[in-house]
Amino acid sequence: MPASKKMYLHRTAGGGETVVARRYDRDFAVTPAYRALLPDMMEAVDAIEGAPVPIQQVGVSGFKIPLRFAVEGTDQPIVLEATITGSVSLEASLKGINMSRIVRTFYAHKDEVFTPDTLTAILEEYREKVGGFQARVRVAFSYPMIQTSLRSGMEGYQFYRVAYESAMSATGRVRRYIRFDFTYSSACPCSAELAEHARDTRGVFAIPHSQRSRARLRVELAEGATLTLEDMQRHCQNALKTETQVMVKREDEQAFAEMNGAYVKFVEDAARLLYEPLAADPRIRDFEAACSHQESLHSHDAVSVICKGVPDGFDAVFMDFETLVY
Repeated sequence: MPASKKMYLHRTAGGGETVVARRYDRDFAVTPAYRALLPDMMEAVDAIEGAPVPIQQVGVSGFKIPLRFAVEGTDQPIVLEATITGSVSLEASLKGINMSRIVRTFYAHKDEVFTPDTLTAILEEYREKVGGFQARVRVAFSYPMIQTSLRSGMEGYQFYRVAYESAMSATGRVRRYIRFDFTYSSACPCSAELAEHARDTRGVFAIPHSQRSRARLRVELAEGATLTLEDMQRHCQNALKTETQVMVKREDEQAFAEMNGAYVKFVEDAARLLYEPLAADPRIRDFEAACSHQESLHSHDAVSVICKGVPDGFDAVFMDFETLVY
């Protein structure tokens, strides 16, 4: 191999030149003494770029790891791919954080069954290790549940987009959240009445319009309370009734049409229907429900947001409805 492929000249700060080997040493072993000599830019206070001000959140996003999650009714957890977002606040006097510590903290807990309470322990650990005054973390994943078809008895997997979230304030207060997405069908009450009017008065066959719709629930758990993902699904199903189906035969499709006729709903109805079970559940301190009916009549969607309205709680300012389209 030519020498140019193995060596190159490096100009030093003093203007001199030194020859540096261009190779990877597979046999090199790092000793504690060598590791102690490695430079750490996070400790270089004089190297701060830009305004020397605090940063409210700094951390990692999109870090993936397989984690174990509890399944209601069984002692066998399920392993799912989880996507992690974790951050801490940063003092004005510090250049940055060691972000790999956030990743390592999750690997230290990877064999545990993850719950919102697990995140509380993780927040305590990585806030201590990383050194931030405030810390927050979100674990997002897709959670499968078996759904039985309406009349044929077939079974299939319905998947729910879920996230466990925890946030720690500067005073050490921890708040635990569950985010849960639910997909349902919404038949328009106005369209249903107009279709019946056309049939009754003019003998015209008309079909009311309905659309695939989504609700995103975000609940804050009461102190010490436990809420399963199956609990979240039941709250949605009991309120809205018309969850989309996985396995369908003709009798199931007919049943779904009947169900949509029995439970017609505007987007305003959907929000109020969800309010009832969430407000009645003592395990839920606060909640926000954002609904999006992705219209088949209009070129835009109909949306609504409702919250419980407790002090220092949600304020129903959800505006990210485009994230409900998937």
